[in-house]
Amino acid sequence: MKIRIATRGSDLALTQARYIARRLERELQIETELLVLTTQGDRILDKPLADIGGKGLFIKEIEEALVDGRAEVAVHSAKDLPALVPEGLRLSAYPQREDCRDALVTKKPGDTLESLPKGARVGTGSVRRTALLKSLRPDLKIVPLRGNVQTRLNKLVSEDLDAIVLACAGLDRLGLSDQISERLDPVMFVPAATQGILALETRVDDPAGEIISQLNDPDAAIAAVAERAFLGTLEGDCSVPLAGYACMRDDGLLAFDGLVSSLDGKKIARAQASAPPSDAAALGREVANKVLAEGGDKILKALGSHRK
Repeated sequence: MKIRIATRGSDLALTQARYIARRLERELQIETELLVLTTQGDRILDKPLADIGGKGLFIKEIEEALVDGRAEVAVHSAKDLPALVPEGLRLSAYPQREDCRDALVTKKPGDTLESLPKGARVGTGSVRRTALLKSLRPDLKIVPLRGNVQTRLNKLVSEDLDAIVLACAGLDRLGLSDQISERLDPVMFVPAATQGILALETRVDDPAGEIISQLNDPDAAIAAVAERAFLGTLEGDCSVPLAGYACMRDDGLLAFDGLVSSLDGKKIARAQASAPPSDAAALGREVANKVLAEGGDKILKALGSHRK
């Protein structure tokens, strides 16, 4: 049997797809083949994601390859996935989570978010990161940033930036951990929902789904279920500054921290709760509803007006 793996063509996407291919080959003795696709999100690089349709632009062509049978599994960064999976497809596995934190990469070695000079120029293409940066350091000048990981790293010099913010997971997967100046505390700088998690998507009726499910990591899956439930309850997309992070505590409970922010970071509605791991989805919904009750509903309404 051969399993064809649909993936984007960026260095990070290919690294992630090859990781899954190696595991299938070594652990399950399954032959693999990569189907490399260019998505609309890869083609449009001169506009913010929020203005061109969001992160879903990175998965449409890949999901089409599943539906029409060109591939048996798609490898996604889970945070690129909308809350709802298309009919006929399912998320069959979440492999072990990489570092969920955001990474500060600075031009001056040793700089931290706290030590960046007043008015420092910081690049990011994420409304969540922008809002949290403005909340913690209102003096910073935020510069829009798009492109793959290496392109963004290069812009640290070419755009005369003092720092950029990326996901630790992407840098770690690409062997670029030494570029990280500071791994931002997830309590202070709450990560995006499912950041650092890969999602393996298959057709509902394809027996390959059962094979792929053997790559599932229970802790990653529990966190993904909670964080995606949070995202779905808030109906959030990449135009909304929201963050949600679930992690197992020493007492065996799943803890969840979530927030919604205004674009300028001046208003933040935040909530926390914990529950048994078996109640992961309910926990995500509970924290989302608490965030709404803490003022998140007003922030979201204002953001809706802004987006119109």
